[in-house]
Amino acid sequence: MDSFSTVIRTASHEQHVEAETSTFMSDLLGDRLGVDAYARYTEQLWFVYEALETGTERLASDPVAGPFVQPELFRLTALERDLAHLRGPGWRAGLSALPATRAYAERVRECAERWPAGYIAHHYTRYLGDLSGGQIIRDKAERTWGFEKKGDGVRFYVFENVTNPAAFKRGYRELLDAVDADDLEKQRIVAECKRAFALNTAVFRALGEEFPLSA
Repeated sequence: MDSFSTVIRTASHEQHVEAETSTFMSDLLGDRLGVDAYARYTEQLWFVYEALETGTERLASDPVAGPFVQPELFRLTALERDLAHLRGPGWRAGLSALPATRAYAERVRECAERWPAGYIAHHYTRYLGDLSGGQIIRDKAERTWGFEKKGDGVRFYVFENVTNPAAFKRGYRELLDAVDADDLEKQRIVAECKRAFALNTAVFRALGEEFPLSA
């Protein structure tokens, strides 16, 4: 029988590919959009991570979600440094969430407050994705817009406190395999993973509408 981490990975594979190959992301990484589109995307990430990382003190003592609350993963401070670099010291005043982003952040917050097992699904799709595919984005952003290597503008993608990403991901998968949940609850977590990818893809779609390539 497949381990739970394998079940999650294979079940959400299709959505994962869809999110990664969205036209907005392809255009951004293909240097067809300007730094403003990158900054706008970074703003949307702020709302999602604010929802993920607010209330983690309470979740830390939860038997199901608690093991996943790992401060070395937290991204909010890094995002704020990036936004100050991209948008200037008054970045907060201009911060606005797209409706798709608001829906995504609200769902994350709802799980964090009411369904810790569901929170794990959002934790997994975000942080493990950032540790993996996020590195491609960082590399592209540094080369395209001349950000300092691992410096302001791309700090979100730099996990300074995760010294060995491969070992960390292995440990993370072990945490997933040890999740204290019955089969039905595990099926619900997998379904929430798919929902998380769909919410993420909706944000990409909305960004794509905001930054259409001029034909």
